[in-house]
Amino acid sequence: MGRATALAFAARQWNVALVARSDSGLADAKRQIQQITRDVVAIQADMADSAAVFGAADRVIERWGSIDVWINNAMVSVFAPLIDLSPDEFRRVTDVTYHGYVFGTMAALRHMRPRNAGTIVQIGSALSYRAIPLQSGYCGAKFAIRGFTDALRSELQHEQSAIRVTMVQLPAVNTPQFNWARNKLEFRPQPIPPIYQPEAIGEAVFRASQTAPREVWVGMPSLKAIVATMVAPGILDRFLARKGYDGQLSSEPQPADRPGNLLAPGIGHSTHGRFDHGARTSAVRLNPAILRATAAALLILVIGAAVFALVQPAI
Repeated sequence: MGRATALAFAARQWNVALVARSDSGLADAKRQIQQITRDVVAIQADMADSAAVFGAADRVIERWGSIDVWINNAMVSVFAPLIDLSPDEFRRVTDVTYHGYVFGTMAALRHMRPRNAGTIVQIGSALSYRAIPLQSGYCGAKFAIRGFTDALRSELQHEQSAIRVTMVQLPAVNTPQFNWARNKLEFRPQPIPPIYQPEAIGEAVFRASQTAPREVWVGMPSLKAIVATMVAPGILDRFLARKGYDGQLSSEPQPADRPGNLLAPGIGHSTHGRFDHGARTSAVRLNPAILRATAAALLILVIGAAVFALVQPAI
């Protein structure tokens, strides 16, 4: 998904900096992006290493002089019930998926604040509102990112800063993470359909970086999951207790020789995962502020109509 987003920016002739752990993955992505954009730099760093992240931002400044858009996207996960996770595994998921965003945001702000300009994009998930079983570490990190981002947004508003922060909440995406993630279950993991292609997400992220609404909900599944958990969280708890396990597991046995990418980069870098069949190539982008305003307007109309009916004299 990071590569698809980078390609979306490259297609508009932006200068692009790539930050990731894998030298081979970076080199492959750099070659692909160099075919379409003016300038690209690849920086090897683990997003859980704050010094490495700050150093990556410094290199971008040395090369181009400013950071206009910073996108936090790093993640790892472990598919397993909490009882089967070790503290070290849970800590590693948190360090990459949550602290990586915190360090990335700090690094970006160090260079954006002197210019009082720039946009920070947090790649979120519908799972930052509606957690699911078998991914407690990942869901917890996504919830934390949303809280962290809300706090930061208020701080920037207090400072009357022109720096913008937006969070893009995603549906299931056909990426290699379902090949790479550490899995302690009997069968290989899969995203809960409907599944979207990374290119559709890359376009949504690019557009969010340009308009910077408070949040963007991508795809109707995100809307349904977020609204449903606001309205009936207990019902969803019970539904996921029944369906949330099988829905995330394919019929393919999990190979015993795949430790996952929790501690080291995954093997075989690409934009797509193994779910091309049936994956959707476009996704609606919903601004929840507009949805809330529309719902409020409809409610006012209904209340107004009811009051009008009550005060009319009987015929």
